[in-house]
Amino acid sequence: MTTQTKALDTPLKFNTSHLLVSLLVVATFVLFTTLGLNHTDGEAYGWISLLPTALVLVFALTTHRTVEALFSGTIAGVLLLNPAEAVEQIVTISMDVMMNETIAWIILVCGLMGGLIAILEKGGSILSFSDLLVTKVKSRKQSMVMTFVLGIVIFIDDYLNAIAISSSMKKVTDGYKISREKLAYLVDSTAAPICIIVPISTWAIFFSSLLEANDVAEPGKGITAYIEAIPYMAYGWITLVIVLLVALEKIPDLGAMKRAEQRARGGQVRPDGATDIDFGSEVKAHSNPTMGLVNFLLPMVVLVGASWYFGIDLLAGVFTAIIFTICFYGLQKLVSMHDMFEAIYDGIKVMLLPLATVIGGFMLKSVNDSLGVTQFVIETVSPHLSAQYFPAIIFLITGGLVFSTASSWGVFAVAMPIVLPLGEQLGVPLHLTVAALLSASAAGSHSCFFSDSTVLSAQGSGCTSMQHAITQFPYALIGIVATAIFFLVVA
Repeated sequence: MTTQTKALDTPLKFNTSHLLVSLLVVATFVLFTTLGLNHTDGEAYGWISLLPTALVLVFALTTHRTVEALFSGTIAGVLLLNPAEAVEQIVTISMDVMMNETIAWIILVCGLMGGLIAILEKGGSILSFSDLLVTKVKSRKQSMVMTFVLGIVIFIDDYLNAIAISSSMKKVTDGYKISREKLAYLVDSTAAPICIIVPISTWAIFFSSLLEANDVAEPGKGITAYIEAIPYMAYGWITLVIVLLVALEKIPDLGAMKRAEQRARGGQVRPDGATDIDFGSEVKAHSNPTMGLVNFLLPMVVLVGASWYFGIDLLAGVFTAIIFTICFYGLQKLVSMHDMFEAIYDGIKVMLLPLATVIGGFMLKSVNDSLGVTQFVIETVSPHLSAQYFPAIIFLITGGLVFSTASSWGVFAVAMPIVLPLGEQLGVPLHLTVAALLSASAAGSHSCFFSDSTVLSAQGSGCTSMQHAITQFPYALIGIVATAIFFLVVA
């Protein structure tokens, strides 16, 4: 074949593949529109309600485009609900999600957390902390154990864990040629799993309030019911054991993680297609190492302390920490006031992609709620449940729902009124039902490629959410299987 023929053949193949993809997209949405037009008002959607989520999973796994997959699934769901008013519904769902109190909280927390980390970065404090760790850590194994220990220490919220630890440990793990995917795994595996087994975390506060709202605990006693279930929250305990064994190199690299580690040992710690958080200008560590460490640790202490003081509210904590850090750095003349405010803006910009992913997940959840996905799945399996299998099956089913919607909290606001009375009717102890639900929440969030903790851990570590999720999934699967077996045994 001549060079000219090859030149003509390449655009032809390119155009043909694009044409096929375009036709497939059109056919998919025609299918959803047809199903929506043929649906009878007032009837349940049944198994058809699962199709938008299936589309999201197929789209994301084939293209590795998470945000686009979520919005495609949302559009498909809207076409099922009411094709004639699809545009109006998309606008309404978008507005409802953006005005949702939880979304507003997430946007403010993530944005301001990005801003706080940017100030610490600008002041050289993160670099000072990393430099100190570099002098203390003497091996590859120690660097991973250190990441694990920091994840245990910062237990108050998974967002704080994901952003702060990944930012401060990159230099240390890079020095020992540990892939960014493994760093993301170490960080993410001590985020949600540790938060569910510590009763003074944002997760504990939220779920204990749900227990009170569902009348399974008296007002003010929700946290007591939560604490009683902690020993049985198997996924949290098992995941912490697994990640510690991975850090100690007792569990080998599996699947995509093995390939990532081979690439890192060859000198490329950051995967192709991923970018590091970049706050602009070059920064230098503090000339006084002790003061540099204080400049990093003190804002973190204020952040955790203020969050605890204001009722385990990370938003109040991060707002207080930013004000403190601006004043503290200003008194030292470490960074100009102008540069600190610019850093906050830069930090908020960096968090836009994770926030877009979370917003897309909430839009998909809104559509799934309208389609009745959670009710359909639980009501389908409930006739086949017995006391012996109830905790394990509820763990797997609700974990699957969290995985498919990325809504670790939202799913349970819908599922609890169904699951808790069902468990009581079967004679299953309350602490086992609560433990199964919380384990499912952590497992679904941990394994989902577009959940908030997955996205934030990937963003902070310097890899994409899909690269992180694919490398993490084998370890999450081990934890899921072991947890299901645990519930079968204890029930």
